[in-house]
Amino acid sequence: MKSRTETLQDARNGTFDVCVIGGGATGSGCALDAQLRGLKTIQLEAADFAGGTSSASTKMAHGGVRYLEEAVLHLDPAEYAVVNRALHERIHMLKNAPFLAHSKEFLTPCYSWLDVAYYATGLKLYDWIAGSAGLARSQFLSRQEALRRLPSVNSSGLVGAVAYTDGQFDDARFNIVLVQTFAAAGGVALNYARVTALEKSAEGKLAAAVVRDERSGESFTLRARVFVNATGPHADSIRAMANSKLRPRMRLSKGVHILLPEDLLSHQDAMLIPKTEDGRVLFAIPWMGRLLVGTTEQEVEPDDELFLMRDEVEYLLRHLNKYLASPVSASQVVGGFAGARPLLSAGDSRDTKKLTRDHEGEFDAQSGLISIMDGKWTTYRAMAEDAINSAQHYLGGDPAPCPTLNHPLLGSDGYSSDYASRLAKEHSLADAVARHLAEKYGAESPHVLDLIAGNAQLAEPLVAGLAPLKAEVVFAARHEMAMSIGDVLARRIGLQFYGWGAAIAAAPATAELLARELGWSRSERERALSEYLGKIRDLQQKAGVGETPAAAN
Repeated sequence: MKSRTETLQDARNGTFDVCVIGGGATGSGCALDAQLRGLKTIQLEAADFAGGTSSASTKMAHGGVRYLEEAVLHLDPAEYAVVNRALHERIHMLKNAPFLAHSKEFLTPCYSWLDVAYYATGLKLYDWIAGSAGLARSQFLSRQEALRRLPSVNSSGLVGAVAYTDGQFDDARFNIVLVQTFAAAGGVALNYARVTALEKSAEGKLAAAVVRDERSGESFTLRARVFVNATGPHADSIRAMANSKLRPRMRLSKGVHILLPEDLLSHQDAMLIPKTEDGRVLFAIPWMGRLLVGTTEQEVEPDDELFLMRDEVEYLLRHLNKYLASPVSASQVVGGFAGARPLLSAGDSRDTKKLTRDHEGEFDAQSGLISIMDGKWTTYRAMAEDAINSAQHYLGGDPAPCPTLNHPLLGSDGYSSDYASRLAKEHSLADAVARHLAEKYGAESPHVLDLIAGNAQLAEPLVAGLAPLKAEVVFAARHEMAMSIGDVLARRIGLQFYGWGAAIAAAPATAELLARELGWSRSERERALSEYLGKIRDLQQKAGVGETPAAAN
């Protein structure tokens, strides 16, 4: 990617066919789709790419077993459609970015034979819907096999488990790579660029956006032929800019996750917790060296600050502990995060957990704005396809064939399952470092390592005992448009999602490296460091989790 300074200049000077507003999963998918169809496209994000909902998921590329249950129990065709579409999109996420997405087996502990029959039947239906796009067939595991695979599970009354396979992926990094792939195709992607107003032509159609550079505070006007609103939870605000008569549609659901030491469950298999007191399912999933547990569902407002709260930690642990032989306490939580899912109001008062996750495209004939709303990470590509089809209809003529179904993302070409071992051998890297680089950058990893040739200090770990290198901070600033400590540690490298202690330990060195790359003064560096550390400690305090030494994180 170009530097942000160069990209900002391209945005100021360019005229575009398509302007995509939103830098999350759907917006990045829309931008890539439009650019690959030959449309000159710009993508604008008010904060950082993947800075909201798109980095706060359960990290699953899945059809949704709970949605299938809703479809069957309530004869709901909309929920069935969600599962069907997602299961057929899932395989393309895994194929288009194999270094970021892979299959994962989930075990559902069963404490009665009625449970076995219920879950086995449901998951066979899940297999059937996936058809040729399936990853592996579900199966029943005996009590002995279940305890071998999940040695930490509560064995009292256990009769066995039902296993099925879904997808798992690195959501923040996947989003960043989508943006990189878009930029490599000639697109213009700009973060910290907030749309503050939309301007119309004499015919009343959208013709330009007023954009404020959140780094400098300066504004400029950007012209495009069509505007696509892919802002997730903030979709209503863009819709209101385009047409004040449009009624609000969004209903937001807060979901939280906690991170625990991975060895509390196992090192390979995930666990589906099928019953909670509020009718949800929970997941406990080994992820990037941690055990990820979530999620919850609570309706929130667009302006609400989202934090993992003490009572939410207790909720997740209470349900997890019902399935563990030895209970887990809040003192063992090493990190966590919260996000808002953008759901569409159906015009009634149903709970958000019962609202369908199917997406909807809206064309406002008065202004010409195209909004793509609701949906889920797994269907981001299909959502983008629908939105850009609408954009091409608006621009005139039939849509060009969608090119993204089998389009490898940057870092996929040349990647294979043994890539980490080859990288370790060719560059004399520790296995953990090579594995980390392969899982974040794929076949683009050598570009990170090239930086070390000019500065041997960049080969040092960012935190002693952990895999990320100082070179990654420099790479993030030069080639991935990272502008803050959080941009690097949360969304480029992932240490903040690995553990709060690790993020605190990495922050000083990250601030120092960013200061050199971005030209911060000493006072700017100290302020950035203080603000970031204050944010992390605030997260810990609200969750009721104390600081832990970096080595334990």
